[in-house]
Amino acid sequence: MKKMVVIGAGPGGLAAAMMLASKGYDVDLFEKQSYIGGRNASIEEQGYTFDMGPTFLSMVHIAEEIFHSTGKNLHDYVDLIELEEMYQLIFDDATINMTRNEREMIQRLNHIAPGEGDGYKRFMDDTRKKMNALTPILQSKMDHFYDYFRWKVIKALPQLTISKSLYEVLSRYFKDERMKLAFTFQSKYLGMSPWECPGAFSILSYMEHEYGIYHPKGGVNQLSKAMAKAFEELGGKIHLNKGVKKLLLKGKTVTGIELENGEKIKADEVIINGDFAHVMTNLVDDGVLRKYSKKKLKKKKYSCSTFMIYLGLDKQYDLPHHTIVFAEDYKKNVEEITKTFTMPKDPSVYIQNASVTDQTLAPKGHSALYILAPVPSNLSQIDWEAHKDSFRELVLKTIQEKTEFKDIESHIKVEKIITPRNWEEDIFVYEGATFNLGHQLTQMMVLRPHNEFEELKRCWLVGGGTHPGSGLPTILESARITTNAIEKQANHNIKHVNMHVDLRDAK
Repeated sequence: MKKMVVIGAGPGGLAAAMMLASKGYDVDLFEKQSYIGGRNASIEEQGYTFDMGPTFLSMVHIAEEIFHSTGKNLHDYVDLIELEEMYQLIFDDATINMTRNEREMIQRLNHIAPGEGDGYKRFMDDTRKKMNALTPILQSKMDHFYDYFRWKVIKALPQLTISKSLYEVLSRYFKDERMKLAFTFQSKYLGMSPWECPGAFSILSYMEHEYGIYHPKGGVNQLSKAMAKAFEELGGKIHLNKGVKKLLLKGKTVTGIELENGEKIKADEVIINGDFAHVMTNLVDDGVLRKYSKKKLKKKKYSCSTFMIYLGLDKQYDLPHHTIVFAEDYKKNVEEITKTFTMPKDPSVYIQNASVTDQTLAPKGHSALYILAPVPSNLSQIDWEAHKDSFRELVLKTIQEKTEFKDIESHIKVEKIITPRNWEEDIFVYEGATFNLGHQLTQMMVLRPHNEFEELKRCWLVGGGTHPGSGLPTILESARITTNAIEKQANHNIKHVNMHVDLRDAK
């Protein structure tokens, strides 16, 4: 039985481990932290539960298919609640409540800006075709340039709108600036600017409107916990508080791992789910890697970071589950985060008020509030210890002035903050770039680190740092691509051995 080692218990590592265990492999998963989930973990403090990272769950069918492929049913592990009212967008001069109900959505948009409902209908119809064309790329390995010449890829390439930014693509459908931003802000999920993000990513807002947004009871972290449980039921072993010190190599072939406690574990294949640049900087000795050496990794483009505030409040707010507050000058705010690397003066803020949907997250009558403000990565060299308190005040002041979440400060019972410095030092995210390597065209598909890692043999990647990219649905797809490739390679090797035996017997 082949011995597999998975490094990192984030959603990509857990999905890969679960699928490999279901195929009969002997799988051990090693996690440096004391908890599972990576950035998709839960934070639990004095009866309050928060998602650490992702709070939107869309394209649920991908998780359903992954569970089904292992003989499991996702819904036996997770209680999913669809949010009919998906999220509220607050601009200085308008508030838009986004719904999955197409007819209602058209009416709401037309009410704010007459005629824009027609643009929404055209956007959905056109992007549906784009999504159908792009899906084969999102579900296939892209390890070689000849992969571009497969027929299903050639068919999809015109849909990539390579020459246009996300903002330019949405400008085809909407005239009103607020509408354009309502369907391009999702580029923040990749830590990018809509003015720089490739037009192909118009599928992000489409996915929400087409497939809906869900809240698992207990938080999106429940998806990671569900995969961990299913993995262990399938015979897999999870080792927490077991950080990996380095990859064991024989030449350029990975033969196993050395743990921080000095223990060495042999493996036939190693699947890496740690933050890509962090792993390649810390787990591989200098001089081994060329394409992704420390020097070259420093020159790559990275996503923005996030300033996180988690608040346990002794009050409930009858306000939307998801709220996004746009800076008055959104373009300037995005440039501060992604170009000039300066502290935002007028931040955009996301608020998750999950207790309005899910009573399990806080004591009775209380609520768990999750607040996120996009900020520059640590390439900015901002001293977050010096600026943490003042930026926290600015974020809470923005919420007080622009939303109905009033008097938050007087109701705080529990508070936790994660700055970009914490992301890097405590959660091992390279430069605190929460959404991994950027998704510029120079770092996508074949130009992104390959699922079958090109610099080391018997080494595989899953997670946001490989193809197809960041975001929960695509991270799950990366796990599916990688495990399918491992299985295909194993079957090829068995076939080759059998053919060799047959030829020998024939002699």
